[in-house]
Amino acid sequence: MEPTALDKLIGYISPERGARRMAYRQRMEILSSYEGASKGRRTKNWRTSSGSANAETRSALGTLRDRSRDLVRNNPYAAAAAREIPSHTVGAGIIPQAEARNTRATNRAEQLVKQWFDTTACDADGHHTFYGLQSLAMRTVFESGECLIRRRNRRREGRLPVPMQLQVMEPDHLDMTMDGQRNGENIIIQGVEFNPNGQRVAYWLFPHHPGEMTPFRYGLTSRRIPADEIIHLYRMERPGQVRGVPWTAPIIMRLRDFDEYEDAQLTRQKIAACYTAFMYDSDPMAGSSGEDPVLPDKLEPGTIEELPAGKDVRFADPPTVEGYDTYSTVTLHAVATGLGVPYSLLTGDLRQVNFSSGRMGRLDFHRSVEQWRWNMLIPQMCMGVWQWFSQLAQMEGNTGPLDVTWTPPRREMVDPSREVPAIRDAVRSGLMTQSEAIREQGYDPADFWTERERDQQEMDQRGIALDSDPRKVSTAGVTQARPADSELPPTSED
Repeated sequence: MEPTALDKLIGYISPERGARRMAYRQRMEILSSYEGASKGRRTKNWRTSSGSANAETRSALGTLRDRSRDLVRNNPYAAAAAREIPSHTVGAGIIPQAEARNTRATNRAEQLVKQWFDTTACDADGHHTFYGLQSLAMRTVFESGECLIRRRNRRREGRLPVPMQLQVMEPDHLDMTMDGQRNGENIIIQGVEFNPNGQRVAYWLFPHHPGEMTPFRYGLTSRRIPADEIIHLYRMERPGQVRGVPWTAPIIMRLRDFDEYEDAQLTRQKIAACYTAFMYDSDPMAGSSGEDPVLPDKLEPGTIEELPAGKDVRFADPPTVEGYDTYSTVTLHAVATGLGVPYSLLTGDLRQVNFSSGRMGRLDFHRSVEQWRWNMLIPQMCMGVWQWFSQLAQMEGNTGPLDVTWTPPRREMVDPSREVPAIRDAVRSGLMTQSEAIREQGYDPADFWTERERDQQEMDQRGIALDSDPRKVSTAGVTQARPADSELPPTSED
């Protein structure tokens, strides 16, 4: 960049200011080289904000949440997404497998898991197992952006496997008015209290849902609940983000406009369908009896109606809806992309789906599901609940320290005849363990091997040889004879 006469003059009088002026001019020239940062007619109506993640949600979160819930209640596509995302992410449940230091402690821990996780004993409302609570929490995260799970301690005489239950709460319980305030050295951001190190130490919660119409005894005064009694489940999209945003936020306006477009087209067709025929004067000079003839209220097949002289009938021609399929397809593709689900899953339209496109769409969606599971649902909700459970299990069942392995539901195969051989080859080549392959199918390896061993013993006792048993039948379908005793390898007793 060549200096101008003014640059040279300023540099002659004050070299420091001249150098600073040249540096700023160079920065502006670099900035203008980005088309997205240019200013002009194309970008004059582009409103942007440089606020933090919390500043962006501070005033918009309540409105986004209410509109998202309205769409889920009244729009079939939003309702489908709210149903399918938890269905694929949680399915029948993400199942824990407890592991302790010895077999006895492991058996005791597994017994407590089945008594608490697999029954409604874990639910403060008494409706769901832990896996039902997973689905409810995931749906709440999709619809409202976040979900709160509160630990409810119970008395030991309550006959629960462990003296604890879980209460799933909507984010409305968080007191948004507690914002920017200080509690000693701690600061409160949108109902969440942080210590000077930036760690969450408490949540300010209403005892009841603020939208509840029934008056309550304690009113709407929020209370301070320690953070170790709350699990705050949400998808963090920006560093430092304290509250979750509804997943429908990018498509709220688009889906609302599509709703209104469909309503307008339907109203247009309904009005047009109300007019069956129009009577008019074909010959105004023809004689008239002074009475206005009318068509019959109902027309039946084979009806012959005699019209007065000079009268004629024209039947209505309802307007056609042009471009509806194209517009709806493009719009719903954009909605599906914004929600992160396949178009066919959102709409149920399988007309253009074949094996390749269906499999690619499912694989992309499965990667998103894996991310939601392992980056959000399991580390936040499942591991948080397991920490509470294991602490109480050690006291109640003398299990000692507990480790856990989580088994998500299996991924549905588009074409098992093609995918199963690929899994078998991966196991045989050592790229995948059998336990890993079993977990991918949504089964607990320990339960799988126990059941398989029991089946094999039962078949041996009954003298049954199935082609699914590689001990008896080869992959070619040939029965493999048991080797003679002399051919068996020697044992330690020999």
